[in-house]
Amino acid sequence: MKTAVLLPVYRATARGLTPFSGLFLWRRGRRGKEDLNRIDERRGRASLPRPEGRLAWLHGASVGEGLALLPLVSRLIAKGFHVLVTTGTVTSARILAQRLPEGASHQFAPLDAPAFIDRFLDHWRPDLFILAESEIWPNTICAVHARQIPITLVNARLSPRSFGRWRRLPSFISTLLGKIDLCLAQSQDDATRLLQLGAPRVDAIGNLKYDVDAPPADPGRLDDLALQIGPRPIWIAASTHPGEEAIAFAAHKALSARFPNLLTVLAPRHPHRGPDIAAEAATYGLTSALRSRNDRIRPSTQIYIGDTIGELGLFYRLSSVIFMGKSLAGQGGQNPIEPAKLGSAILHGPHVGNFLDVYQALDTRGGSIEVANAEELARQIEILFTDPALLRRTAAESRKVVAELGGATDKIMLALEHYIAQMIVSRPGAF
Repeated sequence: MKTAVLLPVYRATARGLTPFSGLFLWRRGRRGKEDLNRIDERRGRASLPRPEGRLAWLHGASVGEGLALLPLVSRLIAKGFHVLVTTGTVTSARILAQRLPEGASHQFAPLDAPAFIDRFLDHWRPDLFILAESEIWPNTICAVHARQIPITLVNARLSPRSFGRWRRLPSFISTLLGKIDLCLAQSQDDATRLLQLGAPRVDAIGNLKYDVDAPPADPGRLDDLALQIGPRPIWIAASTHPGEEAIAFAAHKALSARFPNLLTVLAPRHPHRGPDIAAEAATYGLTSALRSRNDRIRPSTQIYIGDTIGELGLFYRLSSVIFMGKSLAGQGGQNPIEPAKLGSAILHGPHVGNFLDVYQALDTRGGSIEVANAEELARQIEILFTDPALLRRTAAESRKVVAELGGATDKIMLALEHYIAQMIVSRPGAF
């Protein structure tokens, strides 16, 4: 099939599948992948009224993309916009409910079907549409473009692998990118790949994630956990994926010979895995406690499992030694910017391709340390525990690196000024 006809085929297929959306969403809801109380939002039915005045619609796929948009949310509110943020995951909705400022609201993104997108747009009537990273949904982009709503792709990234796939569909991707008014890429490499695929206006302005505030923590909960832990040595394994908990357990056992009262905190990327992780800890002869069950940290507790949503900021503040997951088991790594903002010495495995630029900067400057296995992980933790001056330097450097890499929000807002000014001229009734 010629790529030129793929877009009409995609749109027709989406229309044909629309009647089956109820079953699709219900099945996802039964698996915890949809909020069954808000399922209509996925069909474009709003659960909130549209506020008066200008409205900017910002969309990010999940937690990371949604949080990366927060600096823009605040700046657009200051410009007089109400901001609607959409995401597609239950976890992101819960976290954004805690983090969105006054003047912003959240809805689940409608499925990429013409009927649902049109219903969504009829209700919300956005004046500006901002997509994060690589959220290129064909029907959504076509519908927004048809209504002459400016579209900006921010924090845009395109891996070499994705670039290779899209090159097999040149007409399809060039048509979609041609409907996007402005692409603001994370790096020059991303910008070059987008230009080669047909994006007409591209600039490299940096990564919004450097501008996101450090995650919050409830002071009362932090004090309570600190009292439970006391003076025990502690390290955090954050956003772990299957296979990495076993590595953490092995590291804990190796370290416990030197630090017999060591506490390891595990915050899995998917909190529902908490009970399984506790069962796995038992096979290593380790005593664990689950935060989701309100278990207390006792002197006998060796592994504390932070299997809750929205509390990474709490766990990061318990220790200055943080291992970032999805880097020893799994591929791509997890975002180290938040713990770096809190002044943490960061440990990670070699598989950090999703955040390669920041890890390279951190490694080069001594703000993070790469490890290859449980043995190296334990050795580096021991070094940091026994050399307070090194720990302070490493933590300070991580904070300094991410501070120096910030500034993308200012550049994006400068680029958006053109569209905001254009709206004031062409749509004065909305202002």
